[in-house]
Amino acid sequence: MMRPLAVLCAAALAACCEFSGPHWHGRKSDHFDGHRFHNQMPGTAPDAMTIVSWRWHRHQGAWPEFADAPPAPAPPQRVEGLRVTLVNHATVLIQIAGFNVLTDPIWGEIAGPLRYLGRRRHRPPGLRLEDLPPIDVILLSHDHYDHLDVETLGRIVRKHHPRIVAGLGMAALLAENDIHGVTDLDWWQWIAPARDLKIYGVPARHNCRRGPCDDNARLWLGFVVRTHQGDVYFAGDTGYGPHLQQIADRFGPPLVALLPIAPGSPRELFAAVHMDAREAVLAARVIQARTDIPIHFGTFAQGDEGDGDAEARLRAAMGDAPFVILHNGESFTSSPAAGGS
Repeated sequence: MMRPLAVLCAAALAACCEFSGPHWHGRKSDHFDGHRFHNQMPGTAPDAMTIVSWRWHRHQGAWPEFADAPPAPAPPQRVEGLRVTLVNHATVLIQIAGFNVLTDPIWGEIAGPLRYLGRRRHRPPGLRLEDLPPIDVILLSHDHYDHLDVETLGRIVRKHHPRIVAGLGMAALLAENDIHGVTDLDWWQWIAPARDLKIYGVPARHNCRRGPCDDNARLWLGFVVRTHQGDVYFAGDTGYGPHLQQIADRFGPPLVALLPIAPGSPRELFAAVHMDAREAVLAARVIQARTDIPIHFGTFAQGDEGDGDAEARLRAAMGDAPFVILHNGESFTSSPAAGGS
């Protein structure tokens, strides 16, 4: 007979596995062993118990309970040049060549599987969801709760009916949540949702997990958005690695690179899966974008940094790198010359 504690643990694990999603089933590759995906570069992402231990003993810098701020005015419906608006975290509205592309949308109060289980936001989104212009494409970099907010995604899909582009295995996960019309991409695959719009999946150095039973069961990736006016690179979540040079070699300098800068500490926990501000500067020098915009800071407290630490570290490290630092709701605009790549 199983001991009561063992029974309790087994029941807890079974309950937690309800939050996990389906596994990808496909051909083996240099980053898929037939069961799980892995990164190009060696390095181990922290397991669940390591993360729990760190959170129990952590010494986190100060954050405001909630720094409320009014949303920005509604953006234009369409932009013929280039306009990039940081909504929050890794949610960015890219308006280029008449297309509207939204990355990793999250408007929820909690990034987690339940309302009482997850990270609570410290700042509101910079745009109201109902003020979004018509969304043509949504890019999903991976399945973590701060990047894949199913409730938010469902609201946008019901109103805008966008094309959703994500990594291998994500279509099955979203279908379980009654979200359909998803295109799964492998690294280096691409689709053309419109005549003058191509979306390329590109490598990232990260991981996937919705629950304790689906580690790396789906693929994480970044994206290159290509139009006749030029490219926008969205790195998603990524550690620093050789994939950045591969992307630069294959696509050349983009107009804008959206680069994550946090969590940065503790480095021994996050280095394999998250760039810090210093590494984002190194990445910018590799990618050679005309403009670099930092993302993944200032909304959810994820590492040991306090509010403002990631931005301060970026300002100290960036030197002459062409970073434009936006806060929630702020936009960068440009008029790229026609005839770009």
